[in-house]
Amino acid sequence: MRASTPRSTEQSLADLCDRLNPALRGWTTHFRHDVSKATFSYLRAFIWRRVIGWLRKKCPRANWKQFRRRYLPEWWPTEGKKTLFNPSAVPLTRYRYRGDRIPSPWPTTTETIAAQPA
Repeated sequence: MRASTPRSTEQSLADLCDRLNPALRGWTTHFRHDVSKATFSYLRAFIWRRVIGWLRKKCPRANWKQFRRRYLPEWWPTEGKKTLFNPSAVPLTRYRYRGDRIPSPWPTTTETIAAQPA
């Protein structure tokens, strides 16, 4: 994320969103099966601070009210129809329990008892 948000300001927020969103979506899709809700919340806060710092450098003369009205509707970076991806909005899905459908290489206790001579 740091490499994608350089301190140069030649690009627009929409272009930055186009570069960051696929990486964020891929990362969160890969790790959504893990216990990662706190990590996604941390990533959301990190990205917000990083992009806001980048935007503040891009528009140094804008006061906070103008800045917020222009770039932060609902407190999330947006320009036109492009919105920065929110990692904490990704629903976590756990692996489904497959229990008896997974073949076991070890004999069950009933097979062990049946196999022993009486």
